[in-house]
Amino acid sequence: MKKYAEITGWGKCLPPAVMTNDDLATFLETSDEWIRTRTGIEERRVSAVGTSKMATVAARNALAAAGLDAEELDLIIVGTCTPDEIIPNVASAVQRDLGNKTAAAFDLNAACSSFLYGMHYATQAIRTGAHKKVLIIGAERLTRILDWTKRESAVLFGDGAGAMILEASDVESGLLASHVTCDADARDVLALEFGMSFNRFGFDGIMPFNFVGQEIFKRAVKGMNTAVEKVFEETGLTTDDIDSLIPHQANKRLIDYLAKMCKVPEEKTVINIQKYGNTSSATLPIAFCEAVEQGIVKPGDTIVSAVFGGGLTCGAGIIKWGQRVTPIRDNNETLPSNGQTALDLILPLYEGTKAAWEKRGHE
Repeated sequence: MKKYAEITGWGKCLPPAVMTNDDLATFLETSDEWIRTRTGIEERRVSAVGTSKMATVAARNALAAAGLDAEELDLIIVGTCTPDEIIPNVASAVQRDLGNKTAAAFDLNAACSSFLYGMHYATQAIRTGAHKKVLIIGAERLTRILDWTKRESAVLFGDGAGAMILEASDVESGLLASHVTCDADARDVLALEFGMSFNRFGFDGIMPFNFVGQEIFKRAVKGMNTAVEKVFEETGLTTDDIDSLIPHQANKRLIDYLAKMCKVPEEKTVINIQKYGNTSSATLPIAFCEAVEQGIVKPGDTIVSAVFGGGLTCGAGIIKWGQRVTPIRDNNETLPSNGQTALDLILPLYEGTKAAWEKRGHE
């Protein structure tokens, strides 16, 4: 009998500090109107704690929704491009903090596509019988790596984490079909040049962020269009069979394009970019979690998702939700506030980077 990877738990973690567009306008040459009309973003979250802390809160919420104890997990995958440190991985910190002693644990970096990549490979692991209960997390602390002097990229991103539990099931559910790929010829149009600014002799405070918006948009449209066509072809489903679209939250214009392409009406398209900005690998699980909480996802629904990210990685999936849309245990754990505002957290980064650029210009 064919095994499926049913989604049995879901959870999120959103830092309490909120940075609005008006906050950004206090130190950048921008405005609420400029940002909203180009991106759809109104505010984003800023974390005072590391990626692993947010990932652990989201994981605990997903476990609670599934009614599982952490020691039951046999695989933990964390999608992230902003780990706490290079070695060891974020997944091992999550495993330790959850109290699990035996699961395999690793990080996956496909940038914004990481969570769907994780679902793709976790589903295959369950179908082959290699694993039975898998925790997948998308978690990012992007505000720590941004160049806050660059308006075009600084306004786009935020922090957060989301998680899902996948369990082996005989009932047709979970990720029914997926297609993941990478357009490596364009890998440099979205890149953080970590190696140029951090070396064994010190860090000068600058991590140049290459972000060629028009080229990214063009290639994202092409890549996601192809990926969506592939999963429809594999399943034999059509857009008429889709109950909702839950896409990567990168830009409102791109989401609108995807909805039009998939013929999904606005009321069935999950959009939360206005609240959180682009949280990279975390956008998809956060959006799924909120869609369930808000009653957009109903028992047995069929959902299409599409993503793209640095690399340029890309993918799409068709997901069939199970029969349960309520958590077994309360899954509303949150991060406590440390009393700092978003501006308290960001202004030192802005001033430090600005000074570093000025110093570099004088050398």
